[in-house]
Amino acid sequence: MTAAPVGFQCPDCIAQGSKTTRQARTVLGGEIRQHGDLITKSLVGINVVIWLLVQIVQRGSVSDTMRLAYGANWPELPARFALVMGYEPDPLQIGVVEGEWYRLLTAAFLHEQWWHIGMNMLALWILGSALEPVLGRWRFTALYLLSALGGSAVSLLGASEYTMSLGASGAVFGLMGALFVVMRRLGRDVSAVVAILAINVVIGFTASGIDWRAHLGGLVTGGILAFVFAHAPREHRLVWGIAGCSVVAAAIVTAVVATVA
Repeated sequence: MTAAPVGFQCPDCIAQGSKTTRQARTVLGGEIRQHGDLITKSLVGINVVIWLLVQIVQRGSVSDTMRLAYGANWPELPARFALVMGYEPDPLQIGVVEGEWYRLLTAAFLHEQWWHIGMNMLALWILGSALEPVLGRWRFTALYLLSALGGSAVSLLGASEYTMSLGASGAVFGLMGALFVVMRRLGRDVSAVVAILAINVVIGFTASGIDWRAHLGGLVTGGILAFVFAHAPREHRLVWGIAGCSVVAAAIVTAVVATVA
């Protein structure tokens, strides 16, 4: 028996009642969960782990703990990791032009300096914690990944074949654009979001070493997807969401094909 507000209930009765109870959802259709930012935390964790592995690969040294964990084969793992992630050679465009399209996504999970990943992950944590509970897990995941791909595609489209570009900032800018759209849809004050966006856009255009093309591509991609998610009819949210993601993905593929052809 399971304790209830009044008396006790048997497990079979609880299970039967759960089948007839509608899942609580947000205004935009996201399921209300106990851990509403699970995907956000997972993405932060993945980025941090990859950054740490990159530091090991770059420096060419490993700890005794790693040697104990992986044995004699450990020295081979950094090379394999670098190959799979597309970290060698550094330039994103070189690999994509040669047919290594996976770099369009893996580049969004690569960072160099500690402040580079630190700033991106802080922004991801803040923006993701606000957006994921509202949109739900699958739409937030699609928003993040497609924004990352959109940023890489525009970077590839507007830069030379030998321009190095990596980092999660394209995806982060996509979340910024999405937050603006979602807050407007909910009737919230967006002045703070506009100010933050304006500051980051100015920094992207004026500071050296920043790929503003990736920022712009991610921002536009995230804004378009968020508009579809936020304004989809309640009865057809799933269909609209899938259709919107498909159209954006097709546009990204078309842009890449036109660039590398």
